[in-house]
Amino acid sequence: MQGARLEVSDPMGRTRVVPIEDDRFTIGRSHGNSLSLGSAEISRLHAEIVKQGNSYILRDLGSRAGTFVNDETVIEHTLEHGDQIRIGRHSDLRFLLKDTSETATRATTSAVGDLRQTATLLEGLRALGTAKVLDQVLAMVIDYAITLSAAERGFIMLVNPAGALEFTLGRGLRQVTLSGDTFQTSRKIPEQVFATGEPQLVADLHDELFAEAHEGTIQLGIRTVYCVPLKLVRYVEQAVETDDARPIGVLYLDSREKGSLRSRTIQDGLETLAAEAAVAIENARLYRESQEKARLERELHTAYEFQQGLLPTAPPTRDYFSAAAEMVPCLSIGGDFFDYLDLDGSFGFVLGDVAGKGAAAGLLGARVQEIFAFRAPGADPATTIATINATMVKKGLEARFVTLFYGILSPDGELTYCNAGHNPPLLVGKNGVRRLTTGGLIVGLFEEATYEQEVVTLSPGDTLITFSDGVSEASNAEGTEFGDERILECVRASPSGIEPGELVQVVLAGVRKFTVGEPQGDDITVLVVRYRGGA
Repeated sequence: MQGARLEVSDPMGRTRVVPIEDDRFTIGRSHGNSLSLGSAEISRLHAEIVKQGNSYILRDLGSRAGTFVNDETVIEHTLEHGDQIRIGRHSDLRFLLKDTSETATRATTSAVGDLRQTATLLEGLRALGTAKVLDQVLAMVIDYAITLSAAERGFIMLVNPAGALEFTLGRGLRQVTLSGDTFQTSRKIPEQVFATGEPQLVADLHDELFAEAHEGTIQLGIRTVYCVPLKLVRYVEQAVETDDARPIGVLYLDSREKGSLRSRTIQDGLETLAAEAAVAIENARLYRESQEKARLERELHTAYEFQQGLLPTAPPTRDYFSAAAEMVPCLSIGGDFFDYLDLDGSFGFVLGDVAGKGAAAGLLGARVQEIFAFRAPGADPATTIATINATMVKKGLEARFVTLFYGILSPDGELTYCNAGHNPPLLVGKNGVRRLTTGGLIVGLFEEATYEQEVVTLSPGDTLITFSDGVSEASNAEGTEFGDERILECVRASPSGIEPGELVQVVLAGVRKFTVGEPQGDDITVLVVRYRGGA
């Protein structure tokens, strides 16, 4: 039969057995003790075990950090087989007195428990690999952590874009989700763990070393806390000096039972789970971002198709003119638009350019196009644009305005137009080039704005090229703009009698060639109208 002895476990989970052979067995930091322990918080002569007859008495010798048996503070205690002794906060000792067969039974039971914990950990790690939804990943991590550690509650805090920890999800026993309002606890421990990147265990918050700092948590009935950082490791091709682990949050567990999370095996398992959880959380985040990006792309494509559907596919068919136009948005949705109207034998056409680009500009452009289609029939260009301006001003859309060019071409060649702050269209004919500038201010900002119109007479073959500033202001790598002159060069270089649709493509091709390698900076729209002659 073996004698009295102490089973000593170090922080790495390794154990050694120290026999108690003397009648007085001392424990402390000094090397002269029967059992020397190296932690700085342990007193030089911390405690002693004294044999009295067949009994062994453990006495605290006025230590600073205290002596505990089965997580109870003691001054003097008669030891029994299997008692757990704690010297200070970290030294785990077990008093053994019975023979090896009973010890072996206990060891076997412990091994079975370890195997169950390992099985739970492996099951959790496998499950994490199948989850894609972030909330599902977080819930699985906490649930397996609670099962693995026998904790009562757990939560995960993740770092937000501002770099601060933010409560994300809390869970209790039986996989009950706990809201941030009901899951009350101190933020001190999670903040410390996140800042240091090191796990933190508080086996007993009632310990005088912790009680004052965690009064709020103690009032909630919490006794034991274990918190581990969630660190994302970025793998690189070669070894580097710096630590590439990036903290993304913390996993927190607590219990009302003292010392329930003190097992080194459990802590190792939780740290392993936390490491894999960080990867799973990041993967779920990336998956969610990719799904959100795909959804936005689908919505933008749908919006693009809708906007293109609002643009006319072809002008009205008349013998006295031909026309064509195309709009190339800078983003998925453009702020430029064009439209045609059949006005009792005359041909109406408009090109608008909304300030800005993207979805907001596209929505406003669609609205202006709607107002134009409703107000233009029966009204001249100046009146139509004045009506559009009044309607937009009433809406009070700050810093949102539109430039417009609206023209009406009659069979006899008369072109009545109004230019509201738009790039002057180029009228190219046998008599040279003329820029159409008559009109007024941009549309949508000034209630007092007035608009004029002008009538010009076209000759057969005259061609009107209307364009948005995305054409003339398109820049190359040197910062030089395409400009009106290059638009005219495209026209002059084209074969005689080229159709408007082909001329539109020539101008667009000229812009692409000029800006090759540079991103498109604005919506590009070209509208060409050619007068063929009256009947």
